[in-house]
Amino acid sequence: MTEEVQKHSVHTLVFRSLKRTHDMFVADHAKAVALDDESHKLKLAVKLKADYSPVLHMPVLKEGKDRMSQYPDGLHDNEAYMQPADDPEYLITGTHAYPSGPGVALTADTKVHRNPSESGIHSLALALPPSQARQESSRTAATVAEIRRGAERAHAQSTALLLLEGGGTRNSNLLRRTPVMPKPQWHPPWKLFRVISGHLGWVRSIAVEPGNQWFVTGSADRTIKIWDLASGKLKLSLTGHISTVRGVAVSSRSPYLFSCGEDKQVKCWDLEYNKVIRHYHGHLSAVYDLDLHPTIDVLMTCSRDATARVWDIRTKANVHTLTGHTNTVATVRCQAAEPQVITGSHDSTIRLWDLIAGKTRATLTNHKKSVRTLVMHPRQYTFASGSADNIKQWMFPDGNFIQNLSGHNAIINTLAVNSDGVLVSGADNGTIHMWDWRTGYNFQRIHAAVQPGSLDSESGIFACVFDHSESRLITAEADKTIKVYKEDETATEESHPVNWKPEILKRKRY
Repeated sequence: MTEEVQKHSVHTLVFRSLKRTHDMFVADHAKAVALDDESHKLKLAVKLKADYSPVLHMPVLKEGKDRMSQYPDGLHDNEAYMQPADDPEYLITGTHAYPSGPGVALTADTKVHRNPSESGIHSLALALPPSQARQESSRTAATVAEIRRGAERAHAQSTALLLLEGGGTRNSNLLRRTPVMPKPQWHPPWKLFRVISGHLGWVRSIAVEPGNQWFVTGSADRTIKIWDLASGKLKLSLTGHISTVRGVAVSSRSPYLFSCGEDKQVKCWDLEYNKVIRHYHGHLSAVYDLDLHPTIDVLMTCSRDATARVWDIRTKANVHTLTGHTNTVATVRCQAAEPQVITGSHDSTIRLWDLIAGKTRATLTNHKKSVRTLVMHPRQYTFASGSADNIKQWMFPDGNFIQNLSGHNAIINTLAVNSDGVLVSGADNGTIHMWDWRTGYNFQRIHAAVQPGSLDSESGIFACVFDHSESRLITAEADKTIKVYKEDETATEESHPVNWKPEILKRKRY
């Protein structure tokens, strides 16, 4: 007859297993190591020599006989732990071990020490080599009087200096200035200046040509249109894409216009002949953004296929395929300094790339939502990223976080910044927020009316850019219009004051 196996809970079985494991190994790890006296003394001797060897040669002074009688010989070799108030005769030592002359120079390194007793002289002499001990004893005898006289004068000087510097308290060095949040710079508000219509679909992208004479827009109507910047009149329409044009860029080094779209195509247009002269084949899905390198003839594109690609403009060769993102790469920016390529993706990360190696230098994972736009400051070595959770500012070259700009609670599609430190963010719900770059203060919010005939739900900002004079802000919108904004010349600091209240100090890492 077999015995029934007693059933236990999983918790009991796990506990028993844990206890058996503990019992098995406790003999190896729980043995107390016996303290070896000789090793302990050697350790203390090494520590004493390492910590106190610089002061072993310091001169010593004779103490009063009444103080000598309080301690057995050898126990008061260095009374450094006694307070100066116990005895008016104490030595002020600075950077000079042997102060000569009537006074002692006070420096930032000046400290207060008790004078060693006479028996300390003998103990120090025993600790030093014979030749050095003889020199020290003769030198000590010759300088005792000088040091004592100098110490008395220096004590008075140091007390006065401490009182002057600390405003009457010796603990003034413990008081720190309270950190203050910097006040935002005043910026004039922006107002709507012109509305340009002509596209038959959402306007998805904008670029201003280097001469600041005209600008170009790409739209969901599959056309690229060139507009006169001064008058807002249409100069030219380019057709060739078979789907939405998501990105446009005008070269400052050649008369070329580059465009990309949801048809997977990247085109190079010759603006002297107004026709396509090159195609860059390679992307496997819709191409969402592109950017030109400022100093070398390469083009960066990014796509829904989770890659960014680097193209040689002349040969059409795919120099690098930048892989690493796990979702759509929505935005790409490049600059002459390292890191030369920055991408933002729907996988909520930003990657900084080494252009030569074609590999990731750093991955920034602070965002919690898709990163749809990046912008680089024209003067500072910093950049900003826009996402539905926050706008974040970063420091190059390693992507050190600076601060959050919170309050634009929408899907942010585009960012632009000018040299005056005005950061503009445009969102899916048609709102534009203006920020002070340095402090993150939101000084203006705009929600322009949609074009007549459009639904209110068709208010969305897909792209915005400052012209090269930075006096105009151009936005591309979902109501098929292009809106131009300019600063309000009549505004003053009195009519539009900075409504700023200091809040909790943000941690900045400049």
